[in-house]
Amino acid sequence: MKAIILAGGYATRLRPLTDDLSKCLLPVGGRPMVDWILDRVQEVEEIDEVHVVTNSRFAQDFEDWAKLKDGVTVHDDKTTSNEDRLGAIGDVAFTLDHARIDDDVIVIAGDNLFDYALQDYVDFWRGKGVASAVAVRDVGDLRLASQYGIVELDGDDRVLSFEEKPANPTTTLCATASYIYHREHVPLIGRYLAEDNPPDQSGSMVEWLCTREPVYGYWFSGPWLDIGDAEQLLVADNMLRRAQGLPERDRYEFEI
Repeated sequence: MKAIILAGGYATRLRPLTDDLSKCLLPVGGRPMVDWILDRVQEVEEIDEVHVVTNSRFAQDFEDWAKLKDGVTVHDDKTTSNEDRLGAIGDVAFTLDHARIDDDVIVIAGDNLFDYALQDYVDFWRGKGVASAVAVRDVGDLRLASQYGIVELDGDDRVLSFEEKPANPTTTLCATASYIYHREHVPLIGRYLAEDNPPDQSGSMVEWLCTREPVYGYWFSGPWLDIGDAEQLLVADNMLRRAQGLPERDRYEFEI
């Protein structure tokens, strides 16, 4: 199995913090955000390659970061601005091609912090045969659910429907930016893009795929943060500072 960590965005809502540094490299709890995700990825026995995809603006920073990591390859998608970005699904396709990946793939957004064991997620998915999967969490609030992709599952946890950021959600069960694609489904990512489907929202791929192939939802509970703005960044920083016995802060400050 290969892992792809998505770090190709420009995080315009976090400017000026992200003018010169990727959101995924901003420190939370005293470490770069992506470190916490890499810790989880490296706990999965089946993963033998980790690929981080970013853009030309931040590629060198990630190369420097990866020098201190084992088995991490950085890919520059050659974009330079929010206007010419490839989008999350575009970056997955780019990495699959650039790294010549023909294997099962787990894709995780580099700003998606969670506390569950990825090995449990992979074990769940393995039990479903030729299928893909998405990690899901009940956020317990319809207003909050409208900011994410909502998911309807059957009694066996197969995805029946998926809707990206609905104005009036009917459920609080949401997809999180952690996906597993079976190697037989990986070529469909290229087909999805070839049909001119939206390349940006990573959940759109699952919305399209679940009507064609089996996709299952892996339920988890516990902490989960999708860091999109300064308020969420501060929450993440303080959550991880508390876990390490560090004092909380009233505002986010950049520290190495």
